[in-house]
Amino acid sequence: MNQKYKGILYIVLSAFSFAFMNAFVRLAGDLPSIQKSFFRNLVALIFAAIVLKRSKIGFSYKKENLKPLILRSIFGTLGILCNFYAIDKLVLADASMLNKMSPFFAILFSYLLLKEKIDWVQAISVAGAFVGSLFIIKPSFHNVELIPALAGFAGGMAAGAAYTFVRILGQKGEKGPFIVFFFSSFSCVATLPFLIFQYHAMSLTQVIYLLLAGLAAAGGQFAITAAYCYAPAKEISIYDYSQIIFSAILGFFLFGQIPDFYSGLGYVIICGMAIFMFLYNTGKLKIGVNK
Repeated sequence: MNQKYKGILYIVLSAFSFAFMNAFVRLAGDLPSIQKSFFRNLVALIFAAIVLKRSKIGFSYKKENLKPLILRSIFGTLGILCNFYAIDKLVLADASMLNKMSPFFAILFSYLLLKEKIDWVQAISVAGAFVGSLFIIKPSFHNVELIPALAGFAGGMAAGAAYTFVRILGQKGEKGPFIVFFFSSFSCVATLPFLIFQYHAMSLTQVIYLLLAGLAAAGGQFAITAAYCYAPAKEISIYDYSQIIFSAILGFFLFGQIPDFYSGLGYVIICGMAIFMFLYNTGKLKIGVNK
């Protein structure tokens, strides 16, 4: 198996893992999103600590990377909280698709933070994805799911900002496992006060579901890291959208959920923009653009 196919295999495995993470979060029932986030990040923290210990990378970091590490963690934590809230209130596939707005927001934040130019092909993709998100959000004062949908959209935005800071840290030589460890530690510390004062008692079943969500999340994080080690993002990132298929299947069989027509149209538009960018980035779509 060549490197590219290994990358595809790992990114599909990551999408599969994150789809199950979303399902387990939903199955955990009526618990605050902050409490669910704590247990999800606690498992990831333990996994990252084990990887750092075994790989002998260590728990130190470059002092100049502290600010981007903190900003990555803040946006990442906000992204998870918003995503978990959306998962609890929306059709599973809708919540997953809104979270997949993150690559498009990463383009915008790369322009704002890294001063990377946005060409007109990227601009069309971002605008098209935004239009697609509106079909899922269905902005209306009569839409009872408007707030959860906006939260899911905000989660995708925060995730896009977090991924931009991950890229900044990568450029500065920070190791991936430590970034995961720092983020997971930050999220646990940030949400711990809520657990102390507003802890909701959980059944054994809920605890198991949250631990499974954490395991699935850890598997997804390490799988996507491996994927991008084997192949560049422009060649394999499109396969990450397979999570929508997995989420739709899990949502149907576990919760009897069927996305409505407008959500389906939004999926088509957003995935279409992702395919458009994929073909452009890999050179399979020849367009005269001054980069």
